[in-house]
Amino acid sequence: MADHSSAIPLMSLLSDVQALALSGDATRDSYKFGSTTVVIGNAGTVVIVEAGDALDRSSVWNAEEVRLLGPAPTPVRGRLVDQPSEWGTTDARLPVHLMARLPQGLVYLGTGTVAQAGTELRPGHAEHVLTDCVFRLDTPLSMPDLDRVRPLLPPPDLPGLEWLSNVNGNRATALEQFITGWYPTMSEALEPPSVPALTLDLPEGLRHFYHLSRRHPNSLGVQNRIFSTPKLRTDPNGMIIFGEENQGGFVWALPRTLDGLGSDPTVWFQGYGEPLIAEQEPLSGFLLQFALFEAAMGADYLALPHEPTAQQVQRLTEGLHPVPLRPFCPWYPTRFYVAPGLILHVSDPAGDDSFSVWAGATHRSALAPLADIVIEWNQFDG
Repeated sequence: MADHSSAIPLMSLLSDVQALALSGDATRDSYKFGSTTVVIGNAGTVVIVEAGDALDRSSVWNAEEVRLLGPAPTPVRGRLVDQPSEWGTTDARLPVHLMARLPQGLVYLGTGTVAQAGTELRPGHAEHVLTDCVFRLDTPLSMPDLDRVRPLLPPPDLPGLEWLSNVNGNRATALEQFITGWYPTMSEALEPPSVPALTLDLPEGLRHFYHLSRRHPNSLGVQNRIFSTPKLRTDPNGMIIFGEENQGGFVWALPRTLDGLGSDPTVWFQGYGEPLIAEQEPLSGFLLQFALFEAAMGADYLALPHEPTAQQVQRLTEGLHPVPLRPFCPWYPTRFYVAPGLILHVSDPAGDDSFSVWAGATHRSALAPLADIVIEWNQFDG
C-alpha cells in the first residue's frame, strides 16, 4: 500500500482530494461533528479542524497539541481510542494525519498520536461516547506556523491586581476582589435544605468564603477542595475537617471550638496517619492562597516548565508581582507570583532546589511575560 504522506512537507497547503487520499485508496467513511471532520480509511485517519482559537470547539491548541471536542460518532471513537483490529492490520495504530482548514485550503500539520481521551456514558447511548481527544503532534509547530493555523483572538480585559494591595491590609476584601475578578459570575446556588450545626461554629472568614463560592463555585477547588457546608465533618479529636487533597492524602482542619482563638484561627494540615502541622498563614491568608492555587490549577491556559533550575525560576518570576504571604502547604511549600490574568506558583518540596512551577492564565495573552524565556516546556499554551 502506498504511503501518500512520505513526500508531504509539514505546513503544505493541500486540496481536499489530496488530504483524503492519506486515509487510503479503498472505501472511506467520513464523519463530521461540530467543527471537526474525521475520515477513516484502510491506510489511516485524516482529522481536519478549523483554523482559529476557541475553547468551545476543536482546534490547534498549542505548538504540540490538537484538541478535538465531541461528542464524536462511535466509529471515530473506535478508530482513535479502541484497537483498530477491524481494519486487518497488525500495527498498533494506523497513522493519524492532522490538518487545519484555512480559506485557501488544508494545511498539513503532520501525524500525531492520541495523548488523552475522555469518554462518558450518555442517556440514549448504549456505549461510551468520545467527548474529547488530545493529539500530540509528532513534530511540534514553529511559532510562525502556529500563528498561521491558530491566529489569536484579541485579548479580553484581564483580571486585575487591585486585590494585591489588600493582602496585608484587608484580606477579606482581597479574597473577594480576587475571586470575583478571576471567576465569571454564575447564578447563585440554592441553599442546601439543612445546614449542619457545626457550620455555626465556623469563623467569619470561612463563612465569607462559602458566601463567595455560591456564585463562583469553582473557587471551592478543582485539584484540591474545600468541602461545601453539607460535607463538613469532625474528627475524633473534635477538629472540623473542611478541606482535602484530591486523592485524600491530607486534610485541612480547624478547631471545633473557636472561643478564645480569635477571629483568624490557625489552619491545621494533616497527612494520612501523620501529626498535625500548622499552616504558616492563619485562615485569612490560607483562604487566599488556596484560591490562588486552585485558580492556577484549573486555568484554561497553562505554562508548565520541565524541571526548571533556580536561575530559570528567577527568570520566570522576575517580571511578576510576588504575593506577600508566607509559603502555603507544609508538604510542598509554595509561593505565588501574579500579573493581570496570570498566577504562577513555585514549590520546592525537598528544599533542595528541585522546583515545581505551574502557571495558569485566563487568556493566552496573559502568558506573554513567559514566552521569551529559554526553557524546556512540558506544556505552553501561549
